[in-house]
Amino acid sequence: MSTSVEKKPGTISRNKLLGIAGLGWLFDAMDVGILAFIIAALHADWGLTSNQMGWIGSVNSIGMAVGAFVFGIYADRVGRKKIFIITLLLFSIASGISAFTTTLAAFMILRFFVGMGLGGELPVASTLVAESVPARERGRVIVLLESFWAAGWLVAAIISYFIIPSFGWRVALLLTALPAFYAIYLRINLPDSPQFSAKKDVLRSVSMNIKDVWSKKYRRPTLMLWIVWFMVVFSYYGMFLWLPSVMVLKGFTLIKSFQYVLIMTLAQLPGYFTAAWLIERVGRKFVLVTYLIGTAASALAFGNADSITGLIVAGAFLSFFNLGAWGALYAYSPEQYPTVIRGTGTGMAAAFGRIGGILGPLLVGTLLTAEIGINVIFAIFCGAILIAAMAVAFLGTETKQMELE
Repeated sequence: MSTSVEKKPGTISRNKLLGIAGLGWLFDAMDVGILAFIIAALHADWGLTSNQMGWIGSVNSIGMAVGAFVFGIYADRVGRKKIFIITLLLFSIASGISAFTTTLAAFMILRFFVGMGLGGELPVASTLVAESVPARERGRVIVLLESFWAAGWLVAAIISYFIIPSFGWRVALLLTALPAFYAIYLRINLPDSPQFSAKKDVLRSVSMNIKDVWSKKYRRPTLMLWIVWFMVVFSYYGMFLWLPSVMVLKGFTLIKSFQYVLIMTLAQLPGYFTAAWLIERVGRKFVLVTYLIGTAASALAFGNADSITGLIVAGAFLSFFNLGAWGALYAYSPEQYPTVIRGTGTGMAAAFGRIGGILGPLLVGTLLTAEIGINVIFAIFCGAILIAAMAVAFLGTETKQMELE
């Protein structure tokens, strides 16, 4: 099998592209992952209420929604590469400055801008990679790109376990922000996607692109993506941003909860790798539906677990299936649209999904304040994931090895 894209001017090897894009993805995941631990630390440091803790996660998702929408649209106007660099720069600077904040309001404002960069980068990165590799390996490569997210979460868990208890959350935030500038340096010489470069002279207005995403031809895949993105993001941010805090609420110390979440996080990597292996063999729909159902079952088991072993095992399966489903979703989304509206379509779906990311953490904070049990909260997320699985099963079409328009 070929290990590089076709040798044309302005292309780079598949592995180099994967490494450069993946490195930025890793730093993004470090930031989101470490936020889950920082929320738990701020609860102790600043005496935050459950509602305030929920708002930290939600304001991050508000920024991601705005970033995915705006930067997704402009990726179809100015190119994938430029947006790829701008979004990482925005994320890095805002994340670094947030380490020096002394008030919740200032921290949340900066988290909005961190979210904008993060929300804009992820769909644009998957679009760039999707347009730069051959159809026969496109799905696998994008899932492997997503696997850098697991590596970033793992690094975040390690930093949180060893750094936050001894040196504080500010040092941890700086450690996640500074290396991202290296990824920006690597991207300067990154070529734009061949498909965008070939069609960049096609003049289309933003309103035309948005209208086409909901045109009769693309209405069904758009509806499917919006449902799936909303439910998956709603559940992911509701569950994973609260995971360390939930462990504390179940009676474990902050350090012990970090340790257990670190163990659960390790299961993300095999989740990605199995999804990457399966996606070109059995197809996107099968992988996405199967891993979503696995996520739903694991969420239900985690919410009802009443022992350390039960929590760790259920949490590990939750990580395995949920992150495998994420990888398949990022591979599946850009394949629903032609080049001229691919950034817009993928970005709009991601932006709508981020509304779920706003509501998920807020819902958990509100329900905990109302003294609703963890088992009920995770049952809600189980139901949301099952709705996403049904949307793919009944509205989705298989796109395995399909040549992109």
